Order: sequence, then C-alpha cells, then structure tokens
Amino acid sequence: MKFVIVDYSEIYYGGIAKIERPKKIVGKFVQLRHADTEYLVFSPKEFTRYHADLVEKFCSDRGIDGTYNSRVKRFDIHDPSWTVTGGGKFEADVDGKRLRLYDDSMAYGKFVSKGLKEKILSAKGMSAYKVEIE
Repeated sequence: MKFVIVDYSEIYYGGIAKIERPKKIVGKFVQLRHADTEYLVFSPKEFTRYHADLVEKFCSDRGIDGTYNSRVKRFDIHDPSWTVTGGGKFEADVDGKRLRLYDDSMAYGKFVSKGLKEKILSAKGMSAYKVEIE
C-alpha cells in the first residue's frame, strides 16, 4: 500500500499566519484510506481545532464531497471509497527530529498504530526521526 504524509504546517505558518514555522509543533492528525493509498494528515492546533476540520480541509483540497455536522464536530465523506480510519494528536520537534503520536479522535476514534512507525520512517525526509507512538 502506498503511504503519503500531508502536513498543513507550512500552509498555516507561512501562508495564513505569516510567521516562521516553530521548531516544535503541536496539533491533530487523521488517517485516511483510498484504494491502495493510506494518508497521514497533520495540522497545527491553531489551524484546525477539530479532527473534522482537518478532514474537511483535506477533502476540500482534493475535491472530495462531504458534509460537516457541527453538532458532533464530524465531517462525513460522501464517497464510500474514502475512509477515515482514525485520528489523534501529535507533537513534532523539528530540531530534535522527534515525532510523537498519541490520544485519539472523538469523531473518528483511535488511529491505527500497527505498522505506522515503519510507514512514517519510510516516508521522504522522515528516516532520521525518532517516532513515538502511544
């Protein structure tokens, strides 16, 4: 299965907030699957308050239709070939080359941790990182 990391940190810090990207970033992440591809999508907490906001942003960028339910803070994708498999929170230390994944998503449940560390380490630019999964 193909593995793709999407990180909205640059878009937020450089494009929206117009500030230098901090060396340590805290935020949310979600896992999605479509056909033979798994996506791991990161966003700073200042950019997407809820996991649903992150899923909505990802889908909007790719033209994937869905519905945002603000009452339960959940974005449901209309295309059944797309699945949100879970989510959580993250801490990234760019200088220390450390990535910590933990917690879960109230809207989408616990992320799938099996094999995730190996997938992350195989992604471009991530081989030198220390990945901690709780």
